[in-house]
Amino acid sequence: MSIVTGLKALPLFQGISEARLAQLVSAFRPATHKANTVLFRPGDLATHFELLVKGEVTIEEEGAQSSNGVTARFQLRPISPLGELGALTHIPRSTTATSNTDVELLTIGVGDLLGFFDRHGEIGQAFYRNLLGVVSDKVRRDRRLLGEMRQNIIRTQKAMKQMRETVLAAPETEISRPVHDTLDVLIDNNRRANYRVMPTPTYPAAIRLDSGHHAPILEISEGYMKIEGASKDATNDPSFWSGVLVTPTDELVVSGQVIREDNGAFVVKLDKLIDEYKTKLDDYTTRVQLLDFVV
Repeated sequence: MSIVTGLKALPLFQGISEARLAQLVSAFRPATHKANTVLFRPGDLATHFELLVKGEVTIEEEGAQSSNGVTARFQLRPISPLGELGALTHIPRSTTATSNTDVELLTIGVGDLLGFFDRHGEIGQAFYRNLLGVVSDKVRRDRRLLGEMRQNIIRTQKAMKQMRETVLAAPETEISRPVHDTLDVLIDNNRRANYRVMPTPTYPAAIRLDSGHHAPILEISEGYMKIEGASKDATNDPSFWSGVLVTPTDELVVSGQVIREDNGAFVVKLDKLIDEYKTKLDDYTTRVQLLDFVV
């Protein structure tokens, strides 16, 4: 099967004539990798759009599991795009790609690809239309999965509350207190107010420290923040931390205690906010969450 014929079967290239696809393929350059080469890892930023034209590549999603409880792995065979959404959206990689065999790729720099589409508007228009369709399908699937996850969380929360009531109603034993306290912590952590959102490059949030340095916020909720950097650079006393939350529209004084270090970041449990600040924080997190939906 020729490369052009293989591309015609892929969602990204449907509706583009063979002659136009041949033009597009001619803009790519060949690249080879030996077996067992890691092509990219989670957190990597894509600089090239790549097509797998020979060999086999394993895609593994960190922390994800398939229905049988095994880490999710997918085998890519020719002709396949390799991490196309990361390349075209500038979203950091969330998977690991490893060559199972010697592989051959066709590759083009993202800037060069966009320049090609500017010069060949007919191809670019069809490609972008297909890309929008692929992303829309992904949004629909993700929303369905998120809906199922929310229902599971609700059922779990109700079950834990019932268990806590059962423990309180039963005669006390040596395990009553530990079980009750553990359920209390789980129920509190499972509250909607503790669900964290991730600020985006287009709608960021940061903490201005006493030094004047702005530390990016990686995750934020009403009760917690995950801040890039080391806690020692933000406070001498982890039991009391303070800073100024800076969003595109507001600046809020916040405080709390550092509860853990986490892979180049630290997590702060926030003190209760005054009503005015809580409203402003709710407004910010709502706007961030709306960026995840097609409205």
